[in-house]
Amino acid sequence: MFLFESIPWYSALMWFAVLGGLMLANELSRRNKYIAIISFIVLPIILPFTIWQKTTVAGSSVGTWFHWAKVYSALAGCVCFMALRYSKKLNQNKYVLAFPAIILAINIMEAVVRDFQCYKFNGIVDGMMTIGGSWNIMNGIAGILNIITISGFVGIIISKEKNKDMLWPDQLWFWIIAYDLWNFAYVYNCVSDHAFYAGAALLLSCTIPAFFIKKGAWLQHRAHTLAFWMMFVMSFPTFVDTSKFAVKSSHNTTALFIVSALALASNVLVFVYHFYKIFKHKLNPITGEVHADLDAYKEIVNEGSVANTNN
Repeated sequence: MFLFESIPWYSALMWFAVLGGLMLANELSRRNKYIAIISFIVLPIILPFTIWQKTTVAGSSVGTWFHWAKVYSALAGCVCFMALRYSKKLNQNKYVLAFPAIILAINIMEAVVRDFQCYKFNGIVDGMMTIGGSWNIMNGIAGILNIITISGFVGIIISKEKNKDMLWPDQLWFWIIAYDLWNFAYVYNCVSDHAFYAGAALLLSCTIPAFFIKKGAWLQHRAHTLAFWMMFVMSFPTFVDTSKFAVKSSHNTTALFIVSALALASNVLVFVYHFYKIFKHKLNPITGEVHADLDAYKEIVNEGSVANTNN
């Protein structure tokens, strides 16, 4: 195949199992506060001194600074969002509402730095093949544009439903798609042999809920699914490296270029649209919302303000 080596039927089935497992874990942790506490606070305290002590040794594909930064930045997001969801004092503080945007920006910037770093690599890096090139620069720029177009954190609300989801109305479908294309390109560029699962399956596990299960809660879905995936892959790195279910990247330079070009193009389009609205309507993207005029924004606000006794 263009993006990957051959995908046997059992790996294809496992891909759907990973997608379903991450979506299920997300649903359980967002619906039950105690499952979330065990998942995002208790386990991360225990794992570094038990399983991760053996699986993240030097030379392991998950033994890099980036994997440690990624797992704990995702977990920090989960804990921060839990605090916002369950504390009225915090979720009514406009300064505290900046934390989701800051955590998201830091998470993206970590990957941007890694993309730029991988530009100079060509060979086995941290246990897997990495081919650097112009695609790393293109995708790094795409990530920076993705950060710049983050807006409307002051409009974050906590749903009045039983689950108390954290909703970000200004974070709409076009930004999410641009993020997904950028993030898939990052994984494909820098962690190529993990991209089959950590690319599309992981990204869809939060995008599907954001589009069809709980709109407006994309960042919450993303933090949960990313944290679960990172804890899993750091505990069982052979699953994506050497198991029978592992699917390797094709390491095709044309594929690398096209994937990053699509990511850059989508983020340029969102950037242009974003600032067109800002300049046309004289909006402040830091202290206000850019997309409050859109029906998709209004739908999220309306749903978040209505309590559902059946949920």
